[in-house]
Amino acid sequence: MEKRRLGRTGQMSSVLTFGAAALFQVTQEEADAAIEMAVARGINHIDVAPTYGQAEIRLGPWLEKNRNKVFLACKTGQRSKTGAWESIKRSLENLRVDRFDLFQFHGVNDLETLTAILSPLGAMEAVLEARQQGLLKYIGITGHRPFVHVEALNRFDFDTVLFPLNRVLAAHRNDYTDFTQLVQLARQKDVGTIAIKSVARRPWEGGMRMHRTWYEPFTERADIEESLWYTLSQDITTTALPGDLTLWPVIIDAAEKFTPLNTQAQREVVRKARQYRPIFPNA
Repeated sequence: MEKRRLGRTGQMSSVLTFGAAALFQVTQEEADAAIEMAVARGINHIDVAPTYGQAEIRLGPWLEKNRNKVFLACKTGQRSKTGAWESIKRSLENLRVDRFDLFQFHGVNDLETLTAILSPLGAMEAVLEARQQGLLKYIGITGHRPFVHVEALNRFDFDTVLFPLNRVLAAHRNDYTDFTQLVQLARQKDVGTIAIKSVARRPWEGGMRMHRTWYEPFTERADIEESLWYTLSQDITTTALPGDLTLWPVIIDAAEKFTPLNTQAQREVVRKARQYRPIFPNA
């Protein structure tokens, strides 16, 4: 599987990231099988968060024995210094590791939250102290609002940024969801870029939900290939696998077959996506 440089970190991450949200509610056996399959196919970047159900607990047994085989990224949704410190310690314990490669502020979707994190006694103080103690190496920020992350990169020297990037959003650009300025700024500042929601199709419609994702994903092989290839054809490092393990084999196959789409091909897959309603309400 292709690997790309994660900005100034120098980490060569696989173009697919192990999205541990898919371990939200699975057995240990299912989790172990998913990890082994992903690593065997060349995935070397794991992204997890305390809010992903049982994910940290499920990753722990494997990470305890194989910590150095992967780039480990964790998150906190805490905004205060005290809360962030507690989150860091709890995640280290759950994951059975002594350090994170990357630690990210989770779900920063408005400027008020960004300000709280960066204020005196905010969560950033705990993360900086943890970095000084060797508990983490790099600092990132995540969320669903690219314009907030543009401001974040101008306020603090983040190493990575994680945000939505898919062809449906590209077909319905607006000030809330347009990712182009963020991608350009990240390139200028040599910030690693992690995309999410690459195979998101639209919000669920009706009562039946066939997959463990909060949005309806593309499921046909051709649609998945077009969606993933569009995302990977942008100037990003990696994109996270979705929260349903049953989708992973086809997506991994698509990643292994990836060839960048030219400008005309990108326009075509975006055109075909205009029929779908974006997953974010402001899109």
